Amino acid sequence: MARYTGPKFKLSRRLGISLSGTGKDLKRPFPPGQHGANQRRKVSNYGQQLLEKQKLRHMYGLGEKQFRTLFHKAHSMQGIAGENFMFLLESRLDNLVYRLGFANSRAGARQLVAHGHVTVNGKKVDIASYLVSTGDVIGLRERSRGLSSVKEALTNRTHLPAYLEFSDAAVEGKFIRLPERAELSQDIDEKQIVEFYNR
Repeated sequence: MARYTGPKFKLSRRLGISLSGTGKDLKRPFPPGQHGANQRRKVSNYGQQLLEKQKLRHMYGLGEKQFRTLFHKAHSMQGIAGENFMFLLESRLDNLVYRLGFANSRAGARQLVAHGHVTVNGKKVDIASYLVSTGDVIGLRERSRGLSSVKEALTNRTHLPAYLEFSDAAVEGKFIRLPERAELSQDIDEKQIVEFYNR
């Protein structure tokens, strides 16, 4: 699947959101380019919907086809489609590996999963898009716990979401419940994404 491999800071500035979560990529809070600071473009409704979709897609690092497929799955579930979509994105294995602090970024978490370092309920899972169920335990294989990148990421972790539990002794975390909308990014207007796909 094709992935964006260009400059991340430029992309963050163009979308107007910190994709890294650190805020370092928005030190210059205007679009990139020679005239970025002076742009005064009026954005149509479609343009705003597209922007919200691209912000969320790049935040979680998904391709368009995978993103759209997951949206349709959320749309078929009971409840509010936009919130269901956010919950499904947050339930992906690569995202939860990142949230638990095993990696410094979602891209790093995706690589950990793809290389077979991660387990779910004691069994190796190497599919980044695997949807974790509530109650599942996410850990690292025995031989992977000594990886310098993992130790560094765990040391640098500053926040553990309330819907996750982490055991330092076992070096594993538990997905105890689905997140609430207030616990997820407030920079995203998921209603615009629902309108984009329902137009």
